[in-house]
This record gives sequence, C-alpha cells and structure tokens, in this order.
Amino acid sequence: MKKRKIFSLIPLFAAIAGVLIPVMLPSSCANTTTPPTGGPKDTIPPVLKGVSPLPGAVNVPVHKTRLEFKFNEYVVVKDLNSIYLSPPLEKAPKYRMKGKTLVVYFESDLEPNTTYTLDLTGAVADNNEGNMFPGYTLVFSTGPQIDSMMMTGIVQDCNTLKPMKGATVMLYKDQADSAVFLRRPVASTKTDDWGYFCIRNIQDTVFRVYAVKDENNNNKYDPDNERVAFLDTLFRPKMRVNDSLPELAKYDMKDTALCLARKQEIELNLFREKPSKQMIVKKERVGDRTAYITFMAPGANIYKMRIKGLPREKLITQFNIEKDSLEIWVNDQRKMPDTLKFQLRYDKTDTLGNLRPTTETVNLALDKKARAAAAKSSRRDIKHEDTIAVFTAKAEAETVEQYGFTIEFKYPLIRDAWDSLVFRSVNPRQQEKIGKYTVTRDSTNLRRFTVMPREELMVGYEYFLKIPYRKFRDVNGYFNDSTEVKVTLPTDEKLSTVELSLTGVGGKRYIVDLLTEKRDKVIRSFIVDYDQKLVFPYVKAGKYCIRMTEDLNRNGIVDTGSLLERRQPEKVKFYKLKDDSFLLDIPERTELQQDINMEELFR
Repeated sequence: MKKRKIFSLIPLFAAIAGVLIPVMLPSSCANTTTPPTGGPKDTIPPVLKGVSPLPGAVNVPVHKTRLEFKFNEYVVVKDLNSIYLSPPLEKAPKYRMKGKTLVVYFESDLEPNTTYTLDLTGAVADNNEGNMFPGYTLVFSTGPQIDSMMMTGIVQDCNTLKPMKGATVMLYKDQADSAVFLRRPVASTKTDDWGYFCIRNIQDTVFRVYAVKDENNNNKYDPDNERVAFLDTLFRPKMRVNDSLPELAKYDMKDTALCLARKQEIELNLFREKPSKQMIVKKERVGDRTAYITFMAPGANIYKMRIKGLPREKLITQFNIEKDSLEIWVNDQRKMPDTLKFQLRYDKTDTLGNLRPTTETVNLALDKKARAAAAKSSRRDIKHEDTIAVFTAKAEAETVEQYGFTIEFKYPLIRDAWDSLVFRSVNPRQQEKIGKYTVTRDSTNLRRFTVMPREELMVGYEYFLKIPYRKFRDVNGYFNDSTEVKVTLPTDEKLSTVELSLTGVGGKRYIVDLLTEKRDKVIRSFIVDYDQKLVFPYVKAGKYCIRMTEDLNRNGIVDTGSLLERRQPEKVKFYKLKDDSFLLDIPERTELQQDINMEELFR
C-alpha cells in the first residue's frame, strides 16, 4: 500500500522538476532556439570555411555548374548584382542557401576552355548583425589551364574626375567598334568605391578596353541611356597574377592609404554620348505666354518656327548652350488661347535613322490645374509679384571685381532703359560719387545682363547699383519695381590669395576653375589662351581644387566624346601636389603661388 503511494507521487515530482531544473541550470544550457539578449554586439564578418570547386580547379563541367561557398555562420545575400561572373553569361548568376553554404548556379551552360572568375565582393553579410563579408574571388577553368594575366586601372567622371563606383570594365578581343554594342565581353569586372578595378586571370593577348555605367546590367553598351569610356589604343596585359599583390587584395574601402596605394595602369573617363536619334521628347506650357520644348539630342537644327495665328515677330525664342532645350515666349498682350500651336521645321531622325527636314506641330496646352486656377482667380488672389516684371539683382563681394552686378529677368524684356541705372560709391569719409558702367547681355541667356563698373573697386568703399522704378517692361506687359544692390569688397584680414602662373598655353584655350573641396561649386573661373598669371583673391581658409579644361572648340563647355568616332571628351585635369593629392589646403592670411605648365599637364 505504501509502495503504491510513493509511485503515485512520481508524476508530481517530474512536473516540479520540469519547472525548477531549467531555472537552476547555467545559462549555457538555455534554449538555443531563442537568441540570447544583451552582451557585446557582433562586429565580426563571416569567415569563408570552404569552397567547391577548389580555387584554380580545371576541367570544371560546363553543364549544371554549381559553386559552393561554406561559411562559419548563417549568411544572407545583400546584393544579387554583386555576385559577378566574368566573362558574364546572358543571364546573371542565381543562388540559394543550403544551411551555412551559399550555392551559386547558372541558367545556361558555361563556355568550354574558358577561365572564369566569380566575385562575391559586396554581396554577402551575416544573418544577424549584417556584417559584410569582405569578399572573395573564385578562379576556375572549364578547360585544362588557368589564364594568368591581369590589368588594373581607375574609372572616373570626365568632368569632375571623381571615381565612379559600380562601373563595368569590359575587355574585347573583337576589335570591331560594334562589339561593345552587340556582344558580351570576354572578361569584365565592377569598380569599387574608389573607381578602382582589377581584371584578373585573363589571356595574354590584346584587348579593346571599355567602361560602361551599365544601368540595366546586360553587360553591353546602350548609348541612349548609359555613359561610356574607352581606351584609345589596344591593351596587352603586362602583369601576371600573384595573390600576394596588393592589387588583388580585398580592402576596407575606408582605408584610404591602402586603397590609393594600388597600382593603376590605365585611366578611363566616363562620358555621355550625344543620343543617336533626334526628335522632340518633352514639351510644357509653363505660363500663359511661355513654354519650352526639349530635344533628345543636343545640336538641334531648326530651319523656321512660328505660332499659328500670331505674326512671326511676336515670337521670342532661346536655345540653351547645348541646343537641346528651346524656351519660347509670346510678345503679345492679347489673351492667349488654352492651346498654342507651335509649328517648326527641323532635322528629325526618320525610321531609317537618317536626319531629314521635318515639319511638326506641337500643341502647347495649359494643363487642367493651370486653367482651373485661372478660372477661379480674383483680384484678391493676385499677388504683387504677379503684376510686375520679376527680376533678381545681385553681386558677390568676393567676385564683383571680375563678374560685376548680375541682373536677370524672369521673362524677356520688350522695353529697357539701361542708361537709367545709377551706380554710385561712398568712400570711408562718406563722400558720394556717381560712377560709370557698361551693360552686356549674356550670350547664352537673353534675360541675363551684367553691369560692370568702369572704375577700379577699392577696399573700404561701399558700392550701390540702383534699378529705377518702371524703366523695364517684360513680354507680359509688366513694369519693374525699383531696387538697390549694395556690395563692399571683403576686408577680412584672415582671407588668402591664390596666384597661378600659367605657361605652355601655346595659343590653345583653357578654362581654369577654383573649386570647393567636393568639386561641386566654382569659386572663380577664368578663360585663358596665352601664358599669364591668374589671381584668386578673398579665399577663405579651407581645401580647394584647381581644375583645367581643354576647350578645343572655344565654346566654354566640356564637349562630350564619341565612341564610334574614337573621340574622347575634351580633357579635364586637376592640379596635383607632389603627394599626388588634388587638394590645396589653404591656411589663413596666405599668399599661395603655384606654377603650372599646361603643355606638360595635358601631354
């Protein structure tokens, strides 16, 4: 009887043990299906433990090829496009996860007797904290041997010379100009954050070299949508693959010193070609008397244009400097119809790809919102700026000596009185003097004017430019308000001066710019065509770049290149210091002088 009672208590003891034992056990015995909380954050990237086939494997099957990468932890693919096969197939590699192993496979057969590289840089991260795998390149061959040559270089923007991340560098044995448009390369790679590339394990032969900002990832060049760069000459690799070379290592992109120390054999400058087709691609009626149309390609050639129902002299037009955008204004005070029928005859690309003179009518209609707003408007809704000739007038203290005062109207003028402006100066003793000036209209913008004082501007003086009331009238029939602009030359003793002594110009024309550190703003610009000294005054302490552009056709812009014509874009160079840095670190109260031989720089 007692024995039965003891056995009857066993289920109860088991239940209690099931609750208490897990609590009393050390934390190392916790449920492994629930991630632990607390503790230091995991910052260690995944480690590659095994690869199949082995690096350098030969005679790898071309059919249903599988590449396996086993890691020490669970990983995820962050960017499928970063799993990059060279030479590329028609379709990008596919993948699946098998435990801690990444399996890469292909939808089509590999080519026989071909050396392949598969790169994982930027593709893989650990599953928990997202720590990026630094990268790995697997080399194998579907034939009996591995190609052993390599090449290096940098891809950069042709205008700013900034490195281009993610550009595709492509090699072709086919030397025909059409190859990059029609076929995939025999070897390729992607540039890193520094625009740097290394194409490894390639044949010992000559190649055509291209770089493309491959927007659709098809490993071909699409000229209407993508930028391209090319090497002027054929290239034969000189470097042999050696895994101890720094150019083949995988670097932390934040390690500036190591990244910049890598050897660069060639330099490729990306540019956007002129589109191959010419036609009108956009139109917009932006106001009652103003509109614009945009062409696909620059250099639009228009024979004649008019607006139906209006005399031709009532039409005012202006191209931008590239001649791919046309602004249109109507100089007529009558009420305009909801739709202006703009007729033009211009060179348009026909179905055969040839330019033919074509007459086209473009309907420039006010949209529904604009018509509804006009219908609902009342005198109470009209603002002051809706009844005047709107303009801006400004002058920068640091550049007024070179650029003067700038006046820009929102709409073209039909009446002006530039002799009514008043330019005056006030010296430190508060004595006032009326000065003389010249007015020039901008050659690229008929609404912008420059007012340049004839006298030398002096430090300590105050200068005023007054635009009187109702002296200018725009195409809408409105007159201007009056305004006055004041400017004083800088007197801050902390400012510095940069002086460039240019030699070797040799009758060519160059554009010389002083840029900010990020190369996104021009501080001051000069156009030179003979040896001279350039002075950049009133420079604040900081880092700057000096950019020189070879303006071969003297049009004031960087002209693009042409792949089929084998013409590079106009050359842009940055002045380099002895340490190969582009940046001039200018301290306070400094007069910095630099000598630049333009012939050597652009050789």
